[in-house]
Amino acid sequence: MGEATQQTFKLVIEYDGSGFHGWQRQKKDRTVQETIENALAVMTREKVTVIGSGRTDAGVHALGQVAGFKTRSRLDARVFLTGLNSLLPADVVVRTCDPMPDTFHARFDVASKHYRYHILNRPIAPAIGRQFVWHIRKPLDTAAMAEAAVILLGTHDFKAFEGTGSPRDHSIRSVTDSTLRITGDGNLTYDIQANGFLRFMVRNVVGTLVDVGVGKIDKQDVQAILQSKDRSRAGATAPPQGLFLMDVIYA
Repeated sequence: MGEATQQTFKLVIEYDGSGFHGWQRQKKDRTVQETIENALAVMTREKVTVIGSGRTDAGVHALGQVAGFKTRSRLDARVFLTGLNSLLPADVVVRTCDPMPDTFHARFDVASKHYRYHILNRPIAPAIGRQFVWHIRKPLDTAAMAEAAVILLGTHDFKAFEGTGSPRDHSIRSVTDSTLRITGDGNLTYDIQANGFLRFMVRNVVGTLVDVGVGKIDKQDVQAILQSKDRSRAGATAPPQGLFLMDVIYA
């Protein structure tokens, strides 16, 4: 029999990032990428590299992370879906597995990504779900935050919201959605979609919006912060547990 031809698959992955040191494989720490690669190695008896649509930081969650892998295994997509979910720990689930053309690349083919950040604004901290929200006791001016969020729409240089030490050619990104919603009982969600994100960009934007909400930054100053390209003028980095990668969109 001849050698099996290579197959390419696309995974859509959901995970609770609380117990992971982010997506990308590390030498010592537990990561999502390595966890999935270990499960695939059991199924295929190969060393399989799983390429994600991008990194998520330690403590950040995902409902729609996308990854791709190539294998010479003859197993089909349905078998991979069932087998992976039987091998993976409870905090990682493969939602879909689909065969793709060999040209598919989970990172390079991305058109845009959608992130959502959850805030709980009330005096009493939650016991249930505390690992999925940023709890803020001080009352927030949500109307001012919502107005400030709109300022970020469009194509801008987001250098002021970039984490230090980021190896990027440029910091210009196009934001197509930047919306704060009040969902009741002190729950706020912030949605942002763009053609790409800088390191810590979403969490730095959220930290800035919260500073607007508590009156530390005037909503009109967000435009000046954006134009300044000065990270020191923006708010502190929001904690990771409120952040979810919701969806990855391909052209």
